[in-house]
Amino acid sequence: MDIPPDGSGPLAGITVVALEQAVSAPLCTRTLGDFGARVVKIEHPRGGDFARYYDDVVHGQAAHFVWLNRGKESVALDVKDPGGSAVLHRLLERADVLVSNLAPGATAKLGIARDDLAARHPGLIAVEIDGYGSGGPLSGKRAYDLLVQAESGACAITGVAGAPAKPGPPMADACTGLYAALSIMASLVGAGRGRRPGAAVSVSMFDTMTEMMGYALNYTRHSGIDQEPVGMGSPAVAPYGAYRTADGHTVVLGTTNDREWQRLARELIDRPDLADDPRYRDNPGRVAHRAVLDEAIAAWCAGQAMADVQRGADAVGIGNSRYNTPGDVVAHPHLAARDRWRTVDSPGGPIPALLPPPVVDGWEPPMGPIPALGAHTDAVLAELGYTAPEITALRASGAVGGGDPA
Repeated sequence: MDIPPDGSGPLAGITVVALEQAVSAPLCTRTLGDFGARVVKIEHPRGGDFARYYDDVVHGQAAHFVWLNRGKESVALDVKDPGGSAVLHRLLERADVLVSNLAPGATAKLGIARDDLAARHPGLIAVEIDGYGSGGPLSGKRAYDLLVQAESGACAITGVAGAPAKPGPPMADACTGLYAALSIMASLVGAGRGRRPGAAVSVSMFDTMTEMMGYALNYTRHSGIDQEPVGMGSPAVAPYGAYRTADGHTVVLGTTNDREWQRLARELIDRPDLADDPRYRDNPGRVAHRAVLDEAIAAWCAGQAMADVQRGADAVGIGNSRYNTPGDVVAHPHLAARDRWRTVDSPGGPIPALLPPPVVDGWEPPMGPIPALGAHTDAVLAELGYTAPEITALRASGAVGGGDPA
């Protein structure tokens, strides 16, 4: 398909078709869009991506949706309808990538499973995100972020002993989406080097989260011990945690090796007795006596203002940070000083959005608008060669739509 007039970035000229919902696939395709790809998001005419309706806090729009869908073109298309299916395949003929995260078995029912695409669109990179991968007893189950985090053990190492918790960010969704984007980029690089165009890639949320569990799984496999979560700390190292300060804030202090421990004990909290104690000489000993060390550090922090703790920790080379709420981060001076916020358009009006993490010298991500449901349907169909009467007929049959539902 044609490159937009303002197309730039390393993926300019790449067209991605997305059959996506919620978080994992939308983050994958938004990441590709951030690098300059064109993303055509296929949404059902009656409702679209259900993440549009999780809440309405962003000028009437959902916080999840505006986070994950800027810069995309929304085409309202019922791919189960024969007319809609024909539109989809005409679109895939001109696309480079298809990304989907539909329910188990849905791509096969739609005729766009791996073998179908290999026969009909052999040059297409097709990435299917699912919950548990194929060939196992859980393969047919629906999978959501919390469910996969629980199944993979992530909730068991989060929170505190006896009170497991889900990690706040949607780690299963987000990490899976980023692995999918990485796989697509690798496939594009391979095709650019003369390797066979087209690829079938599957990325499961469960496989992604068991990868993220690497340390915990290795520890348990080789020790036979399930480490208990320690709240704002780490079962692997000590001292490393959160401590209240005299002015009502919370500082997070961390040590990752024996030298840092010596500096913290001797130079920061003025406890040479702890530094000299053989029980705390190495990390396994400090982990075993975590409560004693936390008590000593907490007592010292309780007598210091937050700024003084951080100033002293910085001076002696001890890692530290401030415990912040989301409200604190919205107004974080570090984001403001580095000009990390941009304004993007949306159906509800302009909204602030953070730049994506990669900083590429000489180029800035496009930061396009949030699309209304079906806003680009007619333009994309016309680009595919459909005439105005044909588009009208498709709309009358229910194969295509446009605009948010009443």
